Formats: sequence, C-alpha cells, structure tokens
Amino acid sequence: MAAAQGRLSDGAGGMDEAKGAEGEARDKGSTAPPAFTAAVDALRVARLRPQIEVEPTRAPQRLAPHAYALEAAVVDGDEDLADGRLVLLHDPAGHDAWRGTFRLVTLVRAELEPEMAADPLLPDVCWSWLTGALQARGLTYGEPSGTVTRAGSHYFGGLSARPPASQIEIRASWTPREGRGGVPDTAAHLASWCDLLAQVAGLPPAAPGDASVVTLPQRRDPQAR
Repeated sequence: MAAAQGRLSDGAGGMDEAKGAEGEARDKGSTAPPAFTAAVDALRVARLRPQIEVEPTRAPQRLAPHAYALEAAVVDGDEDLADGRLVLLHDPAGHDAWRGTFRLVTLVRAELEPEMAADPLLPDVCWSWLTGALQARGLTYGEPSGTVTRAGSHYFGGLSARPPASQIEIRASWTPREGRGGVPDTAAHLASWCDLLAQVAGLPPAAPGDASVVTLPQRRDPQAR
C-alpha cells in the first residue's frame, strides 16, 4: 500500500508526523478511556468498499493523549489510484479548538490529469466532496478546517521522457458529534472518508443513480504498487 506521507494538522495549529507501524492507541501507560476504546473498535470492524484497502498505522504521538490511525489506498489491479490517512484523536478533558473530546484528521491525495488540475474551481470542488460525503451519510460534525493543495511536476534531463504530473492533496480535520456514552459514530465517519477517497480516485459513487456526485477522471498513469 502506498501510504500517504506528510504532516497532519490537528485543526488547532498543532502539527506532527505520523510514523508508520501498528496504529495502536497511545495511552502513556494507562488504560484507554472506554469511549476511545469503543470508537477504535468500531473503526476496526467497519465494512468498506472492496476497492479500498485499509490497514492500521502508527498514530501521531503529540496531538492528543490518545490516538489511532489508519492508512488506505484505492486499488485497481496492481495500481493505487489514491491514498490517504485518517487519524482519530481523543482528549478526555476536551479541547477548546475542537469543541469536543474527539477529532478526526485526514490526508488524502491522488494524481490528476494536468488539465483537470488547472481548473480554478478544483479546490472548492474537492472541499465540497469532503463535506458532501459526511452529509450524505447524515453525520453531524463541527469545527471543520483544512486545505486543498494542487502541485505540478515537470521532468528534465534523464527524466525528460516522463509526462508532466499533477497531484491534488486534501488535508482536513473535523469534530464528530458524540453519541451515546460520549462515543462518535466512527464507522460511519470512516465510510464517509472512504467515499471521499473513491471520488478523488475517480471511482463511480457506491450508490447507483446519484447524479449529484461529480468524480474526477482516472489519472493517466496511476502509481504502480
């Protein structure tokens, strides 16, 4: 799996690097709170689209007292069409910037056709995919924040035979509504996040007949796994 690399924002200005490994909750030697344990268990058993491969990874170490992370890739045969990382943060004491005790932080990226990357409306469309994916599943959330970045690469010298490449990257965080027992519906949030991944990868929507969903065309040269 091509894991998303980079730094994640906690939505409150803090940054930290997610370093790969097992994705176990960090509890500084103490027992994890029941609400956090329940939220993580829901992530582990969630049923997702077959084109999306998900596995745990080491969570950031300094964003919150407790954290759990997943990385995912949208797979077509031997090619990764998009990849990303989703981190669940929990601070039992609450966080002023989050306005809650849980926070979801994500990084999603994919390569694009250069002409699509040049569309001035692309950042707004990509952000609407995130909010639309959450709303489509009836999820309530607060304090959303994030960035949409597009980058282009041109190759020279020994690499000049490669065509120009463009990439879109979505970094975002939001506070999921806490339900019974103070536990958010993390399985539904994960499913929404996978909907976003699928849209960025250019897959058709999972629900047939949804003409309101616009997807990117599949990139010209998907990254070989």
